[in-house]
Amino acid sequence: MSQSLAKVYLHLVFSTKYRLPLIIDEVRDPLHRYMATVLNNLKCHTHIINSVEDHAHVFFELARTIAISDAVEDLKKSSSKWIKTQPGIPQTFAWQGGYGVFSVSESGAQRVYNYIANQQQHHCKDTFQHELRTLLEKHKIPYDERYVWD
Repeated sequence: MSQSLAKVYLHLVFSTKYRLPLIIDEVRDPLHRYMATVLNNLKCHTHIINSVEDHAHVFFELARTIAISDAVEDLKKSSSKWIKTQPGIPQTFAWQGGYGVFSVSESGAQRVYNYIANQQQHHCKDTFQHELRTLLEKHKIPYDERYVWD
C-alpha cells in the first residue's frame, strides 16, 4: 500500500492535581474550546471534550503522525498555561502528572461520546476515583493505587 491510513479513536481522562475542584463554570466551555484547538493544531480531530470541577474527558482521533504521549503532553501543558490566565483560577493550577487513555472501537464511538456528554449527571452520584478505577478495570489495565492519585 503506497498510502498510510489510520483512524484511532481515543478516550483520554485526567484530573486536576490532587483532584482539586478548580474547573469552574465560567472557564469550562472556553477551556474545552481551547483544548480542541490545541488538538486540532496537532491534526487530531476532536469529537467532544467535557469536564467537571476536578477532571476532564477528551474523545478524539489521534493524528497518524503523532504519539499519544506527545499529544497528551501538548494538550495538558498548553491548557494549563491558558487556564492560569483566566479570572478566578489560581496561578498554582496544575493537571495531575499522569492520565488514562483508552482505545475506542468504531462501534463504541457513539457510546463514549454520550458518556462524555453526560459527565455532569454522571458525577452527581459517582466520584472521579471510582470512575477511573472502573475504566481501568474495564480495559484490563493493571494499576497501583499508590501512584494513580497525585
